[in-house]
Amino acid sequence: MADYDITPKELNKMLQEHPGLYVLDVREPHEIAICAIEGTFKIPLGEIASRFSEVPKHEPVVVHCKLGGRSAQAVEFLKSKGHENVKNLSGGIIRWIDEVDNSLNRY
Repeated sequence: MADYDITPKELNKMLQEHPGLYVLDVREPHEIAICAIEGTFKIPLGEIASRFSEVPKHEPVVVHCKLGGRSAQAVEFLKSKGHENVKNLSGGIIRWIDEVDNSLNRY
């Protein structure tokens, strides 16, 4: 795990303590149609370079994808644009389903 990774259980705790936490889903729309963490913001990885200004710069942000690879790329990009408090959900939504919410559909 990279130093900016968090686990699904850590994210779940953060969401309980801060219901308005900015969680960014960088998967494609067809993936989001299968399953999504409730309340997430959605910007596909391919659009992050043109839409990163939509992501708050001065509050915590957690980014996720299916398994963690695309979201790690998004975290690196956001950090390069001055976002400091950005975390990657380790294992993505698949690990979230396994450890937090198994009511969501796996794909």
